[in-house]
Amino acid sequence: MRTVTLDILKDEAYNLLKDLEMLKVIRIQNDTGEKQVAQNLSAKYSGAMSKQSPEEIDRQLNDLRDEWN
Repeated sequence: MRTVTLDILKDEAYNLLKDLEMLKVIRIQNDTGEKQVAQNLSAKYSGAMSKQSPEEIDRQLNDLRDEWN
């Protein structure tokens, strides 16, 4: 087994690597890059949803479930 470090230039390349991982050809190690992406997403969507009471969330979920039935 060899360890290499890659700089991914396009998102499509990362998707290909994930496919290879699913085929058990390679294993992708988690590093700070993935943590940075998660932090960026957290910052991006921070405050996107308004605070709601649990009762309001339950009511909305029940309304959605009723629509699907």
